Amino acid sequence: MGWAALGRRAGGGSRPPVSPLLSLSIASLVGSFTLAIICILTLTLTLATLAHADDIFEEGKSDKEILDNLLLSTRYDKRLLPPVQGTLTVNVSVLLLSLASPDESSLKYEVEFLLQQQWYDPRLRYSNRSSYEFLNAIHHHNDIWLPDTYFIMHGDFKDPLIPVHFALRIYRNGTVNYLMRRHLILSCQGRLNIFPFDDPMCSFAIESISYEQTAITYVWKNDEGTLRTSPSLTTLNAYLIQNRTIPCPIKASWRADGQLIPDYEDDDEFDEFGDSKCSLCQRRFEEQGNYSCLKVDLIFTRDRAFYFTTVFIPGIILVTSSFITFWLEWNAVPARVMIGVTTMLNFFTTSNGFRSTLPVVSNLTAMNVWDGVCMCFIYASLLEFVCVNYVGRKRPLHNVVYRPGENPVTQRLPAVLSRIGIILASPLGDKKREGGGATVPGGGGGAPNEIVTCTNCGPNPCTHTATNGCAAECCFVQVRKKEPPHPIRVAKTIDVIARITFPTAYAVFLIFFFIHYKGFS
Repeated sequence: MGWAALGRRAGGGSRPPVSPLLSLSIASLVGSFTLAIICILTLTLTLATLAHADDIFEEGKSDKEILDNLLLSTRYDKRLLPPVQGTLTVNVSVLLLSLASPDESSLKYEVEFLLQQQWYDPRLRYSNRSSYEFLNAIHHHNDIWLPDTYFIMHGDFKDPLIPVHFALRIYRNGTVNYLMRRHLILSCQGRLNIFPFDDPMCSFAIESISYEQTAITYVWKNDEGTLRTSPSLTTLNAYLIQNRTIPCPIKASWRADGQLIPDYEDDDEFDEFGDSKCSLCQRRFEEQGNYSCLKVDLIFTRDRAFYFTTVFIPGIILVTSSFITFWLEWNAVPARVMIGVTTMLNFFTTSNGFRSTLPVVSNLTAMNVWDGVCMCFIYASLLEFVCVNYVGRKRPLHNVVYRPGENPVTQRLPAVLSRIGIILASPLGDKKREGGGATVPGGGGGAPNEIVTCTNCGPNPCTHTATNGCAAECCFVQVRKKEPPHPIRVAKTIDVIARITFPTAYAVFLIFFFIHYKGFS
């Protein structure tokens, strides 16, 4: 008991009190040691990460592994524009692959092309130690920023937008090449009033839908003025004669809210409120925004040989066939009726069959003029036969002898010349009568067999030949009353005139038609 008590007294009495300063020093030392360990671990982890980052571009890494690291959310955000100085420039080029027109008489053309867009994104640069000249980013399509290109056109896409045929490549310096295939059905602009001599023009444009021109600018790559065509370009009823690439006219943009911006040369044009008209239009346009836009114009022509072989040449043959009736006898009724009716029915059949494929328009077209005039010539030739047959069958008014087999023009020629001579001689006879008269037989006043009138034959004047009395009396020339021609002669004369007038008038129409409408194309 004594020893225990003694020990307790000795132990309790010999422990010195702990100093607060010593406790604070120990705690600081432990904290410093812990912080040093954390710093060492962080530095080690950072060095390992950097070593791994340098290692991703080394040879042996796939483009997927490289892209996975390039597109980490900590370093890349596809919602942001590429961080370039100034405006982002997107180079655009178009390569034509195929052109087609299922129905040439319509204004719809199918255009298949490759649209290439190229821009610079510094966030996608990678080391030159990689063995890849470019990275195939087709499977990272949804993770990379792409231009929001919008097509402005009158038409539709032939193929659905999904799946989209495209290629996406990223080069070492950060250049992105985006290539996609498009197949458009364009409703073109043509002049149907001169069809088929018109040249339809198909247009479409590409434009940024959300980024204004201060952010993105579209330019044609290498300032190309025309589209490039594929060496294996295929065409079907589409004959491209010209194409051009231009910037979209600012006054024709669809964002102008339906207001066309006029191009005033005079700055003194003011509206009723005293404001400049040009400035007002510009303000209306700027309310919608100013967006970069590029336009493509494709100008086609039509296969004129097709229309000549199926429309114009058959029409010329049918019309000229109806003129054959003029060389037939006036009384060849079966032959002339068959030719006239057959040509009319054939022309109706061919014109209606071709016209059913043409678009319906309300104005007068070249094909309407062609059909109408050709039908008028065929119908006029049929009416000419009716008139000739009617005149030839009339009963003659006098007992006129008709000598068949002779040309009616040559038969009438002596009578016409005799009448012309009498008319020319009548003024001379008047002058002689005013000068005192002349005797017919010895005075040289008239021909021996000429019919004259005398007042010396009795109370009433008489008529007889110049050699039968009245030698000393002034005789006046009396024109014999012209007998009416024979109806058959009149019918043949009508045919002779028609042989000249109808072909001549139709030839004049052909020359005027093709020169006039071809001049508008």
